[in-house]
Amino acid sequence: MEGKNKEYLIEQFRKINHAESMVLTQHSRKRFEERGIKVVDVIEIINIGEIIEQYPEDYPFPSCLILGRIEDRYIHVCASINEDLIYIITAYEPDVEKWNDDRKTRKELFK
Repeated sequence: MEGKNKEYLIEQFRKINHAESMVLTQHSRKRFEERGIKVVDVIEIINIGEIIEQYPEDYPFPSCLILGRIEDRYIHVCASINEDLIYIITAYEPDVEKWNDDRKTRKELFK
């Protein structure tokens, strides 16, 4: 994706969705380990999930928030794309204090 102020389609992620195309920082790897999230979980979330928020102003690339569910576990994946790489910013289980039951909509207090 080139330029700023762009919004992603989930298909853009799915097209290049494999472990070899993912870029994770040391920080994100540490957070994954703390949260019990694996790269295969992130791949699955991208395969089955949906984009619930767009962040077109993020730097250095626009990013988005993807929601998916594996068994009874909801996971949010924040990611961006540059060329043929998916940059994983973070992944976490949405906090029920901040998100409505659908895990797609932020509670009013946290908007």
